[in-house]
Amino acid sequence: MATETASAVINLDLPGAKISKHQYGHFAEHLGRCIYGGFWVGEDSEIPNERGIRLDVVEALKKLNIPNLRWPGGCFADEYHWQDGIGPRENRPKMVNSHWGNVVENNHFGTHEFMDLCEMLGADAYIAGNVGSGTVQEMSQWVEYMTRDDDSPMVELRRKNGRDKAWKVPFWGVGNENWGCGGNMRVEQFADLARQYSTFCRDHGDNKLYRIAGGPNVDDFHWTETLMKSVGCVSCNSMNVMSPYQAISLHYYTMTREWENKGKALTFTEDEYYRTMANSQHVDTLLTRHSTIMDHYDPCKTIGLVLDEWGTWWQVEEGTNPGFLYQQNTMRDALVASTHFDIFTRHAERLVMANIAQTVNVLQAMILTDPDTGALVLTPTYHVFEMNTAHHDALALDVSFRGQRERMEAADKRFNVVSASASVAEDGASSLLSLSNVHLDEARTIRIDLRGRDWTVGEARLLTSTEIADHNSPAHPEAVAPVAFEGFTVDGDALEVTLPAHSYVTIALDLA
Repeated sequence: MATETASAVINLDLPGAKISKHQYGHFAEHLGRCIYGGFWVGEDSEIPNERGIRLDVVEALKKLNIPNLRWPGGCFADEYHWQDGIGPRENRPKMVNSHWGNVVENNHFGTHEFMDLCEMLGADAYIAGNVGSGTVQEMSQWVEYMTRDDDSPMVELRRKNGRDKAWKVPFWGVGNENWGCGGNMRVEQFADLARQYSTFCRDHGDNKLYRIAGGPNVDDFHWTETLMKSVGCVSCNSMNVMSPYQAISLHYYTMTREWENKGKALTFTEDEYYRTMANSQHVDTLLTRHSTIMDHYDPCKTIGLVLDEWGTWWQVEEGTNPGFLYQQNTMRDALVASTHFDIFTRHAERLVMANIAQTVNVLQAMILTDPDTGALVLTPTYHVFEMNTAHHDALALDVSFRGQRERMEAADKRFNVVSASASVAEDGASSLLSLSNVHLDEARTIRIDLRGRDWTVGEARLLTSTEIADHNSPAHPEAVAPVAFEGFTVDGDALEVTLPAHSYVTIALDLA
C-alpha cells in the first residue's frame, strides 16, 4: 500500500551549481580481473578485441558517457613504476602485485594501453602517481612522457615506443591513501610531499594538470585541515594561484558492519539491508564536514573535493581469490548508487569528481565478465549510471521538501526513506528528476510542485526487482533492468509519483 510521505517543491527557473560530469567517474585498478580479464584480453584472445582491449566492455561503457577513468590504482599505484609498462611487451619486466593477491603481473597493460583505452572510451585520463615507493623525478618524467611535444628525452622515448603526439591528461593524483597502503605516513609528512611532488608535476604546452592530493580516510578531519593549512593563508581568495594542488581526495566505502565483517553481497537480513542504507547516506555527513573545513580556509571554493573511491565493499564471493575482491551486485547496490548521486548533486559546488570502485569485476562494478564462458553482464549499478546521464554537466535544481521528512534509523544513523535530486540541462530545454524509495517492503508517494517553467513529461523509467537481492548473471542477464514507468499522475503544476518498494525512478521533463 502506497503512503504519501513526501511533498516537495522544485523551481525549474532557479538553476544552481553545475553538476560536473566527473561526479560520474570510474576507477580501474590492477586488482583481480579488473584489468586482466576485464578491460584487457590480449590481441590473441578469441574474445573480440582491438589491440588487446575488449570491445564489448568498451561499447557498454560508452553508453554511460564515462567521463574519466582512474588508473593504475589504488594501492597498486604506490608500487607501480611506469617505465616497466612501456616498450615492446615481450621485453617488459614482470612485477609482484603484493597488495592484491600477491600475483605476478607481466606489465602488458601499461601507459600506452591505458591511453588507448581512454581514447576508445572518449574518457579523460586520471593518472594516480606513485608517491609511496616512487620518486619526484619518476612522476615528473611520467607527466613529461605523456603530455609534452618537442624533442625532450621523455618525448623521444615516447616516440620510440610508437606514439608521436602527446596525450591530453588533465587529472593527476599526487598520492593515494598515504595514511595507509600509500606509505603509512603522518599527514604532516605527506603535506610537505604533496607540495613537493605537485611542484614537479608541470604543465607542458596547453595540457593543464589538475593535481589531486591524497586526502583523508572517511572521517579523518585532521588530515583535511592540515592539507588545507598547507596551501595558503586562511580566507585567502588567491588560493588557487598559491596552491600547488587543485583538489583533495576522500575515500569512503559502504559496508553492513565493521571492516572485519563487511557483510555478504547476496545473502543479507532486513536489518543488514537498512544498515547498508544508513551507512550509504552517511556520505552526506562526511562531505558536509570535510567541505566545512575546506570552506574555512578556502571560502571561494577554489580547491576541489574528489571522492575518488566510493561504493559497496562486501566479503568476496565464495570460491574466488580473496585478494581479487570479486562480488555480485544486487538491487541493494543500485540504491546505494542512486542515493549517492542525489547527495553528490547537493554538494556540486565543492565536489568536482567522484570515482566508483571499480569498473569491471571488482567491488561495485558496472560490468562482470565470466572467466569460463566470456559472457558479459551489466549490473544493476550500471543501469543507475546509464539512467543518470542527463545529469552530466547539467545545472542542479534544489529539491525542497515540505515538513518533516520520513526517516528511519539503523547503525546508529538516521536516513531518508525517499531520496531525490533534479537538474536542468545547460540549454534549458529539459530537466531530469531522480527519485529513490529505499523502503524494503512498501511503496511511497511523493508530490512535487514544479514551478517557474511550463513542462510536460517525457521518458519515465523504473529500476526495481522482485527481491532486493536480485542480480544479473550470464543465465539471467536482465533480471534487474530498467523498464518504462507509468506510476505517476499530472495534477496541474504538480507531479505525483508512486515509487514501488526498493526502487529507483527517473522522469525526464520537456521544458517550454
